[in-house]
Order: sequence, then C-alpha cells, then structure tokens
Amino acid sequence: MARSVQTSSNFRDALLRHLTYTMGKDPEHAQPFDWRMALSHAIRDRIVDTWVASTRKTYEQDGKRVYYLSMEFLIGRLLEDGIFNLEMVDEAKEALESFGMDMRTILDDEPDAALGNGGLGRLAACFLDSLSTIGCPAYGYGIRYENGLFKQSFVDGCQVESPETWLQEPHPWEFERPEVRINIGFGGDVHFENGKTVWRPAEMIQAEAFDTPIVGWQGRWANTLRLWAGRAVDPFDLDLFNSGDFAAASEHEALARTISRVLYPEDSNEAGKELRLKQEYFFSAASIRDILRRFDSHHNDLKLLPEKIAIQLNDTHPAIAGPELLRILHDERGLSFEESLHITHHCMNYTNHTLLPEALERWDERLFGRLLPRHLDIINRIDDAHYKANPHRSLSARSDGQVKMGELSFIMANRVNGVSALHTDLMKQTVFKELNALHPDRIVNETNGVTPRRWLHSCNPALSGLITETIGEDWIADLEQLEKLEPSIEDQGWLDRFMDVKNANKAALCDYVAGVHGVNLNPEAMFDIQIKRMHEYKRQHLNILETIAHWQEIRDNPNADWVPRVKIFAGKAAQGYHFAKDIIRLINDVAKLVNADAATRDVLQVIFLPNYNVTLAERLVPAADLSEQISTAGKEASGTGNMKFALNGAPTIGTLDGANVEIREHVGKENFFLFGMLADEVMQRRMMHDHAQQAINADPRLGRALEALRDGTFSPEDPGRYTHIADNLTWSDYFLVCSDFTDYWRAQREVDKAYQDRKAWAKMAALNTARSGWFSSDRTIHGYMCDIWGAKSLIP
Repeated sequence: MARSVQTSSNFRDALLRHLTYTMGKDPEHAQPFDWRMALSHAIRDRIVDTWVASTRKTYEQDGKRVYYLSMEFLIGRLLEDGIFNLEMVDEAKEALESFGMDMRTILDDEPDAALGNGGLGRLAACFLDSLSTIGCPAYGYGIRYENGLFKQSFVDGCQVESPETWLQEPHPWEFERPEVRINIGFGGDVHFENGKTVWRPAEMIQAEAFDTPIVGWQGRWANTLRLWAGRAVDPFDLDLFNSGDFAAASEHEALARTISRVLYPEDSNEAGKELRLKQEYFFSAASIRDILRRFDSHHNDLKLLPEKIAIQLNDTHPAIAGPELLRILHDERGLSFEESLHITHHCMNYTNHTLLPEALERWDERLFGRLLPRHLDIINRIDDAHYKANPHRSLSARSDGQVKMGELSFIMANRVNGVSALHTDLMKQTVFKELNALHPDRIVNETNGVTPRRWLHSCNPALSGLITETIGEDWIADLEQLEKLEPSIEDQGWLDRFMDVKNANKAALCDYVAGVHGVNLNPEAMFDIQIKRMHEYKRQHLNILETIAHWQEIRDNPNADWVPRVKIFAGKAAQGYHFAKDIIRLINDVAKLVNADAATRDVLQVIFLPNYNVTLAERLVPAADLSEQISTAGKEASGTGNMKFALNGAPTIGTLDGANVEIREHVGKENFFLFGMLADEVMQRRMMHDHAQQAINADPRLGRALEALRDGTFSPEDPGRYTHIADNLTWSDYFLVCSDFTDYWRAQREVDKAYQDRKAWAKMAALNTARSGWFSSDRTIHGYMCDIWGAKSLIP
C-alpha cells in the first residue's frame, strides 16, 4: 500500500484543493464534515478516472452488459471502501495527519446509505463490488430512497421507527443526471388505434437518474449504480401559488417524490400496497427504458438484444420488467408479440430468494389492472402462450384474482437461480415443482458469496494484515488462497496472534457499546451473536428462549463452572410485523432482568443493539466468537451473514439450512456446531398436530422457559405481555422452535465445552477463516457470467 512521497504530496494537495474550493473552508476552520467531504471528493476524483476509462472501453469492445435490478442496494459507507479498493490507506492517513486530523474520526462521520434492509440488499452491493473487481461491464438499477429503511430505536424495549435521514447531508458519491429523465405512466386506458395497441396513462411521474461509480479492487475497473428519484412532470403551479393556495401549488412535486421517499412502505393498507406496486414499476420501467436507450445508441437491430444485454431480477420486486420490455418491443417498436416474447425471454433472468410461498409477491388484479392496465393484458397473453406450449400445466401467473410475480418471473426468465445448493434443490421440489418439471434445464444454482474487500480486508484490518503477512496479498482478489493459511495454523505462535486480533476486536466492540449505549460488556466472555432481519423463520425467539433456560439453570446452580457469555442481537422488524416486534421487546426485557441479576450477570449478559446497519455489522462480525445461524431447515435461502462470520473466524452454531450446508462441508463438520431437524424432517414433523406439546412435555427446561413468558417474569408490570408468544409456540409453532429446542440446548452446551479449551477453539476459529475462501462473491459472479449471462471480463 505504500506510495511515493511525491504521490502522497499530490494527494495532500488534492485534499486541500477540495477543502478550499469544494467546501469553501480553510484548514483552521474546517469541521470533520468538511474534511470528510473534501476527502470523499479527492478519492472520488481517482475513481472517476477509472470509471470514465471503463465506460469508454465497454463501448469500444461492445461486449455484453449486465443489468442488475434490485429494490435494495445496502452499500453502506463508501469512503473507506473506496480508499481500500484504491489501496490508498497510507496516502489518505498521511494527508489527513499532516493537517492534524485523525482518519478514523473522519471515516466515522459518514452516514450509512439507507438503501436496504438485510441480506438481499447487501448481496446486491457485494455483487457490484465483484462485478467491478472482475471487470464485467454492468449497471445496478434501484431507487434513490430519500429516507430509506427506518431508523430503529427503543422506548421501554419496544421498536420505534423514525425516518433515516441519510440524505439530509450532500451525498458526495453520486452524480445527478438531469438530462436522463424518463416519464413513467400509471393508470389510464388502453385503446386499439391504427392497428396498434396504445396505452394512455392518466398519471405521469418522471424518473431522474443519479449515478454512483462503484470501483473494484486496485481501481482497475468501475461500474455504475444508477438510482432513480421521483420527480413531477409539472412540479409547480404558479396560478395556484398566486391565488394563495401555496400547499396545492407544490402538490404534484410532493406526490411524485413520495414514490422514492421510503423503502418498503407499510403495506397493510391499500394506499401502502399501491405505493409499493408503483415503486416496483417505477424503477423497473425506468431501467428498461434506459437499457434500450443505451442499446439504441450503438445498434439498430432489436434481435441483437439477447446478445448484448443480460437482465438479472433480484427477487420478484422487479418482475414487471419482463412485461414492460415486451410491451415496448410489441406496442412501441412494432415487433410481433411472439418475437417480442422470444427476445424478452432470452434477456431476462431471475434470482429466487425465498421458499416461503407467502413471500413470493402477489398483487390483487383489481389494483394491478387499475395501475397497469396494459401490463395486465400482456401478462394474460404471456400466460396464454405458456399454456399453449404446456397444455397440461396447472400453475398460472394469474389466477384466483391475483397476479403471481414468482410464477411470472419464472415463466419469463431464461434462467432461474437459487442461492445455495439446498435452496436450489428445494425450489425444484416445492415452490417451483411443476414449473421445473416443465422446464427442467431452467433452474441453476449460484451459491451466494460476500466481498472479501469489505468483509475482511476493510472491516478487520488487523486480521487482514496477519493474513497478508503470512501468505501475501493476492488473497484479496482470490479468496480461495486462504487455504494457504492451514500450515500456519499448526504453529501455536501464529494461533496466538490470530486470537490476539480477535480479542482486540472484542475490546473495541466493548468500548463502542460502553461509549454509545452505556453498557459494559465482559471482553473475556464468549461473544455469541445473532444479527439478522427479525423474522419467525430466522428464530430469534429460539435463541432468547434458550437464553432464558440457560439463565434459569445458572440461578439454580450458581457455583457451577459456567462459561461466561455475552448474547448480542441486532436487526429490524418490518413496521407491520407485530409478532417480530414483540420478540424484540422480549429480548430487551430479558436483557433488563438478566443484566441486573447479581447471581448471573458475571456469566451471562444480553444486549439488543439498535439500528442495525452495515456499519454496525462491520463492528460486530470481526468481534464474534460464535455465529448464530438457526433458521428452520428449508426456510433460509442462503444467508450471507453466516459467510461473513466464518470468514472472520467465528464458528457457526446452526441448522442444515441455506448455505450452512456448504459452509459445514468446507470448514469441516468438527468446526461447526450442528443441531436441528433436516428439511424433510421439518415437513414430516409439521404433520403431527401436537408436535409442539410433545416437545414441551419431553423437556422440562423448555416448559419452564415458556412458563416464564406466561407468568410475567420479564414483564411484572404487565404479566400477560408475552402470553401470546408462549401460546404460539405451544399450539401452532409453525417454525418448530419447540421441536428443535432440546437439540439446540445440547449444541450450546457443546459450544461451552469447546470454548473452555481456548487452544482448540483458536484452531477451530482459524480453520473457519482458512476454509471460507469459496464463499467469495467473486466466485459467485464468475458463476453468473458463465452459467447465466454469457458475459466476459474486459480487464486484460
């Protein structure tokens, strides 16, 4: 990373120039915000050079371009990412220090871009990093949410949502493109005129483009993240303003901006459902128009589209992109319906992220037809064409008064991929069983990965430094080289250094939690961490139920040789998901009681950290001793948090679900704490009407923990607060918390025993790092390029 004195001097000059001429400040009066903005612009300048060169080469080579459509891009902070990918850590630090500024303070001033919630959006961000690192020409397309996902805080243990105002400050990484404004229509009527079908929308909203360059490792290539913001076609009515109706004068602009105001608006009401569908069509339609505009600038034969573009739908949110492309080709460009369908099919690909049937989006056909009447007609024709080609099929993209976006995505796609080996197999057996039988070559597997630049090299610099010192730095772009660490793991001295890094990361997390939240954690304890979107299938309630049982056991036997633990949770519950929000409150109430219990607090602490985001994950992942991946088998598509933890030396306690299966295969079963039923056993267990009661009757610990929920142990001021959770687990328990509890308890005690032998634990942790190289998003993207897109790298 070392640079010449001349280069460092040049960067110092660039930093000072931006501080003076971009921010209008001198060093004596500049605030941390000014320094961060100046540093961001100085780094951005270097990225733009690569960006422009990459764009020019893409046009010159006329290679196939990839277009990745996603409702979420959880990109996190971009300044540190850019500094690391350009290998400018030393230069930036030296330049700032020459002005008396601390680089860590400046980096921590940057807000997180609130453009996503969990794994779906973070996967998309990792993919952008890998696409640029590999040199595959690509665009990411999404929405520029002004507020994004809500900011989470707690009041009396309850989740409270407030706007996430990340765009209140200027965003130095984006370039506004006012020349790229695309009109998007809604509602209206469909007419047949002069031999053509014409859709006349009743409402028009403009989509304005904002571009962010995404640079890859070593700054050799940069692609574009293009986000769309809603704008009014006629933003201001001067006559209304002059008449004194000031609010009505700007009403069109306010309504248009609503479409890009918030990620995942509350959709338990009709207005929320309408806004959600509008968002999905808005960004999908704008992206398709933009893709065609770019294609038209160099080609005049639409039949070449499948050779020049590959469109990837990240889940069903952009599913309407297929009918929209078909509509433009047929209604506006004059191709026959059959030819338009053929071209669209060979451009479209779909990534499925869920085996939960209820999570495959479905829209009421009345709402859909009112907002997108022409698209409803087109979906009917797509469905009819599919039926004629497969007359024995029973599944349809439109039935029972609903438009089914999962089935539509599958029918329209050239390739459909799962995101782990187990998930892909289960897709074929469950949600897409019939469609897979009709199209047996369509489903392929591309197991997810994470970018090693963000999730090891940047977030865990001490471990990155130890690895580089041991095997060289080529692992950063070829993560499977981590296997070269294995001989060093046999050296106790090297293992001691590995654990010194872990302990330092834990101490840093303790300092952060004490400073921000006023809670003192025990750095000598095992850090047992579950950080995920709050959902019943991810089973945070299994974790806290076992924690309650563990606390009760410690109280019964306070002098036993207990292994100290800190149980750390983080994650957000959807605003309308009341059961998940009650689980958050339960965890906070358990923490309040357990942490105050003099008999147990030295060996058990519980904390739920608020407002989980990428930056918090970057603190937690390097500090974890144990990774909780405990979803009901058959429900988690892949998971990527499991990969981040393993990569940073945290063994997993988990079920054989999602990518856990492959992680266990790679790191070795002896370095993974397995529990729980298999996916087929889960399905069989559900057939037993009293499965939960049987599990409760068989395990007194479980029954006692549930009784603590019923009797108000954790809510004495409101004893019935958690009765409904206990009732759900006793009588329904769809996600089989009770049935897996006993084996989970067993596995946790195995964890305790293993952690007592610190030397053996250190080896287990280090082997998780050394054997996690396969879980790189670079490997995943190579798979997409080969198996799905037919795209090639343009880096020599």
